[in-house]
Amino acid sequence: MQVFRLDDLDAERAANEGAYLRFLNERSMSVGLYALNQGDQDPQQPHRQDEVYLVVSGRASITVGQDTTTVGRGSVVFVPANTPHRFHHISEDLRVLVVFSPPEA
Repeated sequence: MQVFRLDDLDAERAANEGAYLRFLNERSMSVGLYALNQGDQDPQQPHRQDEVYLVVSGRASITVGQDTTTVGRGSVVFVPANTPHRFHHISEDLRVLVVFSPPEA
């Protein structure tokens, strides 16, 4: 069994001075913590994997393909592989669990 604490993951991510920390990489999926602060720009490009986002804190808008919605704590968003997407109008520091399937390279 592997158990992770979000506070510890966020501290490790910040110590590495990056917006993303992959903390689990298995045969069928990988999982990471993505952080964008209020006012940040999201530089993401489409990924080759399907993704699921679970917003654990913060507030922002997300555009996936042509659709835009507001997300906050508890929001779950599915992004199909190769689909343009990005967070924007980040009004509260955003922390998001990201699940890739298959795992990111």
